[in-house]
Amino acid sequence: MTPSRSVHDLFDLTGKVALITGGGTGIGRQMAEGLAEAGADLVLCGRDGERCQTTAAEIAEAAGVRAIGVACDTRDQIAIQATVDRAVAEFGHLDVLVNNAGTTWAASPEETSLEGWQKVIDVNLTGAFLFAQAAGRVMLEQGHGKIVNIASVMATRGAPSDYIDAIAYNASKGGLVTFTKDLACKWGPRGINVNAIAPGWFPSIMSDKAFAVRGEMLRQKIPLGRFGSSDDLKGAIVFLCSAASDFVAGHVLAVDGGQLAQ
Repeated sequence: MTPSRSVHDLFDLTGKVALITGGGTGIGRQMAEGLAEAGADLVLCGRDGERCQTTAAEIAEAAGVRAIGVACDTRDQIAIQATVDRAVAEFGHLDVLVNNAGTTWAASPEETSLEGWQKVIDVNLTGAFLFAQAAGRVMLEQGHGKIVNIASVMATRGAPSDYIDAIAYNASKGGLVTFTKDLACKWGPRGINVNAIAPGWFPSIMSDKAFAVRGEMLRQKIPLGRFGSSDDLKGAIVFLCSAASDFVAGHVLAVDGGQLAQ
C-alpha cells in the first residue's frame, strides 16, 4: 500500500509548470497567483502580450517562482502551438493547462450576429480544444498532466433576458462542460486528469458592464449574498491542479456562492 502523504505535500506544486490562458487579468490572474503561491512556475498568455508579461513579472517577484508572459490569440492554432512549444522550451515540461481565456457577445438570440456567435465559440470552445490538444500531446508523452477548463454557472441552465442575454456565451460554456467530461474519459486512462471550474459572478472586464446595469439584482440571486472575491478561486484551482485531486476526473466544481444549489 502506498504510504499516505501530508496535506501540505498533496497541494504542493513546487517544480510544476502551469500554462494559464487569459492569465494577465481578472480571474485568470487570480488563479495564476494561487498556483504560484503553491509553488508552480507559470506561462501566462493572452492577446495583450505586454500585460501578460507585466503580470508574470509581478507574480514571479511576489511568489518567488519563474514566470513568463506570451502574446497568443486563442483563435490562432499556430500561435497556440508556438505558446506550448515556448513553455516546454523554457521550462522543459508542462504539467498544467488552465483554459481560462474567454469572451462574450451581449445580444438577444434573434439579434445575435453570426460574427458574434462565431467569435464566442472560437475563443471559448474551439480555443480550449486547440490548447488542450497541443498541451495534451506533451502531457501524453510525459504520462501525466492536469487540464482545468473554466466554464460557468451558465453552462448548465437557461436564464431570462433581464438576467443575462448572451446565448453564444452560455452555449459555448455548455459545450465546454461536455468537452471536459469526454476528454476526461479519453485521457484519464493515459495519466491526464481533466476537470472544470464553473465560476459564478466575479468582477472582471467582461462582467463590469452587467454589474453596472443590474448588479444588485444579480447579487440578490446568490445565496451567499456577494460576488466572488480576489481569493475565492485560488483554493479550487490549486486543488484541481495538484496531487490532491489525483482521483478526480470529469468533475465540474462550482465556485458560485450557491447559485447552482437553487
